[in-house]
Amino acid sequence: MSALINEKIWFDKTVYSDAERHYYESLSKRGNANLEVGSSLASEVAKARQHIKNSLECMESVASLAGVPNTEINNKLISLEKDNADLKKALDDLRKLVISLQARVESLESPSGAKAEAPKPAAAPKKAQEPEDDDDVDLFGSDEDEEESAEAAKLREERLAAYNAKKSKKPVLIAKSNIILDIKPWDDETDMAAMEKAVREISTDGLLWGAAKLVPLAYGIHKLQISCVVEDDKVSVDWLTEEIEKIEDFVQSVDIAAFNKV
Repeated sequence: MSALINEKIWFDKTVYSDAERHYYESLSKRGNANLEVGSSLASEVAKARQHIKNSLECMESVASLAGVPNTEINNKLISLEKDNADLKKALDDLRKLVISLQARVESLESPSGAKAEAPKPAAAPKKAQEPEDDDDVDLFGSDEDEEESAEAAKLREERLAAYNAKKSKKPVLIAKSNIILDIKPWDDETDMAAMEKAVREISTDGLLWGAAKLVPLAYGIHKLQISCVVEDDKVSVDWLTEEIEKIEDFVQSVDIAAFNKV
């Protein structure tokens, strides 16, 4: 080996030749790929140009049509605007009517509204309210005139008395409420008929019991649903529920299912 140190010999030439061949082959493959990409880009550019051309032609046709007046479309637009205005006016009228009806119902349902709707007493006879005219008094009149005035005064008093008696006999508006109560027993062994009988035995002025029925709850347990009408000034709902809850042998609890003014 020492004899070959100074010799200029390329022992690895085949290795470098193979490397050079592989290098040029890779360059050739890259060139083909670039050619394919270029052709695909060219086709995409051509498609984009054609699409732009078609869009411009379509816009030109639309612009040409827009310049032509269409009487039928204008008439339809005017008709639609008129119908829209009519519908809006009808809707506003309907809204005002609903608001007025709601205010009317609220005034009737409120206690103050009930009092306001109470019938007013009839006006007293016009002749009874009209004062005597002092100008017609004859200071030098005869006894017959005095008798006539006395009879007129008596007749007026009689009419006033009859009117006051009629007014006092007019019925007064009584505020009442319709209540539906849910009365729950202790268990499924509670005698519901006996419980209803005990509830109906609660009696006072202004309380009237109505219909009753059994409503299933769960596990064979039923609740007693009973209705009643009470006068608000005479019977309190709290008092009524307390009286029912005093029936401890049957009643577990009492709930108000519905409460309406009559």
